[in-house]
Amino acid sequence: MKVLKFGGTSVGSSKNINNVINILENYGKSGNIACVVSAVGGITDKLLLAGKQAQKKDDAFIDTFNLIKDIHFNIIKELNPGKYEAIINYTIEKLNALKSLLDGIYLINELSPKTSDKLVSFGEILSSFIIAETMKNRGLSANRKNSQELITTNSNFTKAEVDYKITNKNIQEYFKSASEKIIILPGFISKSKSGEQTTLGRGGSDFTAAIVAAALNVEQLEIWTDVSGMFTTNPKMVKQAYPIEKISYQEAMELSHFGAKVLYPPTVQPVLSLGIPIHIKNTLEPEAVGTIISNDPVNTNGPVKGISNINNIALLTLQGSGMVGIPGFSKRLFETLSQEKINVILITQASSEHSICLGIEAKDAELAKSSIDAVFENEIALGKIDPIIVETGLSIIALVGDNMKNHQGISGKMFSSLGKNNINIRAIAQGASEKNISAVILESDVKKALNTLHEQFFESKTKQLNVFITGVGNVGERLVEQIKQQRKYLKENLKINLRVIGLSNSRKMVFNEDGIDLKTWKEQLENGEKATLQGFFDRTKSLNLRNSIFVDVTANKDVADLYAQYLKESIGIVACNKIACSSDFDNYKLLKRLSLEYNAPLLFETNVGAGLPIIDTLNNLIASGDKVTSIQAVLSGSLNFVFNNFNNQTKFYDVVKQAGVEGYTEPDPRIDLSGVDVARKILILARESGTQMDLEDIENTSFLSEAGLKSDTVDDFYKTLIADEAHYQSLYTSAKTKNCQLKYVAQFNNGKASVGLQEIPEGHPFYNLQGSDNIVMFYTHRYVNQPMIIKGAGAGADVTASGLFADIIRLGND
Repeated sequence: MKVLKFGGTSVGSSKNINNVINILENYGKSGNIACVVSAVGGITDKLLLAGKQAQKKDDAFIDTFNLIKDIHFNIIKELNPGKYEAIINYTIEKLNALKSLLDGIYLINELSPKTSDKLVSFGEILSSFIIAETMKNRGLSANRKNSQELITTNSNFTKAEVDYKITNKNIQEYFKSASEKIIILPGFISKSKSGEQTTLGRGGSDFTAAIVAAALNVEQLEIWTDVSGMFTTNPKMVKQAYPIEKISYQEAMELSHFGAKVLYPPTVQPVLSLGIPIHIKNTLEPEAVGTIISNDPVNTNGPVKGISNINNIALLTLQGSGMVGIPGFSKRLFETLSQEKINVILITQASSEHSICLGIEAKDAELAKSSIDAVFENEIALGKIDPIIVETGLSIIALVGDNMKNHQGISGKMFSSLGKNNINIRAIAQGASEKNISAVILESDVKKALNTLHEQFFESKTKQLNVFITGVGNVGERLVEQIKQQRKYLKENLKINLRVIGLSNSRKMVFNEDGIDLKTWKEQLENGEKATLQGFFDRTKSLNLRNSIFVDVTANKDVADLYAQYLKESIGIVACNKIACSSDFDNYKLLKRLSLEYNAPLLFETNVGAGLPIIDTLNNLIASGDKVTSIQAVLSGSLNFVFNNFNNQTKFYDVVKQAGVEGYTEPDPRIDLSGVDVARKILILARESGTQMDLEDIENTSFLSEAGLKSDTVDDFYKTLIADEAHYQSLYTSAKTKNCQLKYVAQFNNGKASVGLQEIPEGHPFYNLQGSDNIVMFYTHRYVNQPMIIKGAGAGADVTASGLFADIIRLGND
């Protein structure tokens, strides 16, 4: 004998019922079957709605009744084409009885628990009859037995208590004499000893199946639903979640208590006490392995078996100095909630006895507050305790696993991973058995929390990075292409799952929570929504994804001004935009502080030297205890390109234009040629060395002509280059006569910095610097006579994109 139970979704349509019949037919080939079925999906809710409408004298109950009728008639006709008359006749008889009951409720304006049990029983009675008769029509050895004739209870309507002595005897005697291979039983419904219709409460169909399985002492109870077992966490929120093949009763009950909807723990007590395993299976995927719940020792690859959550939680806090050392406060608190039938989901108390926190369903919060404040009215008036504090909009997340107690650091990993993603914890509870660690968080953070914890405890150390890129021009486009090219490599070799979630240019922005398809990102962006900087931030924030990274590939001050907002949301920043880190010193320090406070990395390697590891090397020197005494550098790839290609055979205007075409200068070349860009770079290096300095503190000796410095527009500036060619030729001639090369040099020494064009003699490390290369020489306490030198390509879209990419990967490896 096997006992199977099929839930409402499993019998929610003719298609699904056909799946159920096929499963039962196959099982029937190898033995007898007791099959418990729920009402057709959604019918119980519709029956209750019709009852409430009738109670309120709302004529809409007739429409609801007609909907219930139509649903059943359609299923009957689809399951039994041409052979449904007898089934329809019985159904009409039952529906007439249902209509009479609703009419009675309408007339007397009352819906008592007793009447409610009669009302909802129609769902299971109809579904079980339809399924059994359909199987008979198809020639299967099947029959229906009304569970109300087997399960006997007291008269506690809506949640009746079973008389197991009578019930077990009824079940055993019936199945001894049953001749059919398959017996269909309606779940949820029962009868009292006095013959009144009762129901078994929440999870009643599971309860019916467990009662039958225990009475017959079967080898296994199978519960068929619409998912392939109990998952590591909610698969609707975490796409990487997967079914747990084996789990203990205790783990299953903990997960179910904290939101896993597959199983309602109290209903399986009959089989639990006998050690009968429960197998959770999927009606829509009958070949799937599912989950086996048993007392057998369960092998597992890790200490955590699953992660669950409950939403719509309110946190109540009773606190006050008058509670300390005074017995009875907890007793009065819990008695009050018990009297109001308010269920307590989570409890935590400070060891100082100064406060007690309780998690309850949010719908009970108002009643709980008024009741508790009334009970403690005297103590509140005397100032011994505060009025009850209620916080709503919360959820509980829970780690569950039998083996957690044998592993150190589980709670540390849990809370540190949540903290890194700016998920604030309002309360914590852990049982002495250490099988469950629970935390109260904002409901808006649940999805991020579940994904974060699942990645930490269940995924093969693959870290998901969610990237949002603003500025997909020349450099940004190269960055996106590099990400597309390297995604597979990163996942396979570095265990980094890099997804681009948001893209923006100055006109449009596009988002995809599952990751933008980088093969068609340009088309998607072109068809995106209107872009605003604040709108891009708001969407990034609202998506609330773990390990979020904002990548700034602009030179825009307004973008840089938003960095603080990103950091406060624990969104890391990778930037080639130099404006933020070269802004006034107070803002620079604020961004550094926010980065530490909110555990949001701020990386800006490409601010200096594009893809060269200049800032990283400098930071490593400082971190190792070294101290920078002097920096000499050529930091402008654009200016180096210009002066390496300018001579008495070329025109300065032509070389600057060429630098712009090849992407070495900003669209406004005055930013590069004025020396401001280089000044910003040496300022950043000085600050990273530990010196407090602002941009105006840097001496900037410009080589531009007076007209070029005063030009109002880019076009006017280019005109001055043509008009002042003699000025620029004189610079070249002066250097040439001395056998020197023109280099734009940045210097930092003894707390002072300067930038300007210099004539570099032959033999100097800067002399042979080619193309757009950069070079930096660090003199430190350890590198006194021979500096540490970093040299290489310091400009260009590809190398800058590579530098940004390297910073992103660095965050993935943290």
